[in-house]
Amino acid sequence: MNLIKSIAGNIRLFFLQQKQLNEIKKKQNAKVMLHLGCGRNYFDGWINIDNNSYNDIQKLDLHWDLRKKLPFKDNSVDFIYNEHFFEHFSIEESLRLLHEFKRILNPQGVIRISMPDLDDIVKVYLNPDYGPADFSAVMGTELVTRAEFLNVYFRWWGHQWLYNWEEFERRLKDAGFSKIKKCARSISEYKELNNIEQRTDSRLIAEVCK
Repeated sequence: MNLIKSIAGNIRLFFLQQKQLNEIKKKQNAKVMLHLGCGRNYFDGWINIDNNSYNDIQKLDLHWDLRKKLPFKDNSVDFIYNEHFFEHFSIEESLRLLHEFKRILNPQGVIRISMPDLDDIVKVYLNPDYGPADFSAVMGTELVTRAEFLNVYFRWWGHQWLYNWEEFERRLKDAGFSKIKKCARSISEYKELNNIEQRTDSRLIAEVCK
């Protein structure tokens, strides 16, 4: 019975995805902009994609498991954006995803990736003036010790791998990118990517081109 339900669910998801992809093709503007792992943050004018892990997502353009090959042609996408996204994948999954980004991005396209910065987390952990109340305020939940603070950041919310600039730049280069720029929050030379961050703890931000 469970197998039948699983097969039926996969069939329904397949037809839903095909319908969503057809709708995307109809409404695509001159620029194709992907907002990956969008969660509850729906961006008008973008193709908002998530695996719908939130039960209360009200609006989504495409339900897609982002560990799989992305359903876009080579060199067909102008902008790719994600925030608090990469830390939820293993290194192997992240590298496969970065290779997919490179495949679908057009030669003038730009990727912007925003996430928490491991260096900031370590600074808080090592700050002798910080105590349980400070850790709790940073995380928005009650914490007692420094070790608890650090473990929460590494293990909660499905986190798989945390990055600082050195580590993320390394992984981007491993995926074949060479045009890599470190950016400040909410600031970009591209109007499509300016003031786009939704979270104040997005402190590690890169813009990447082919």
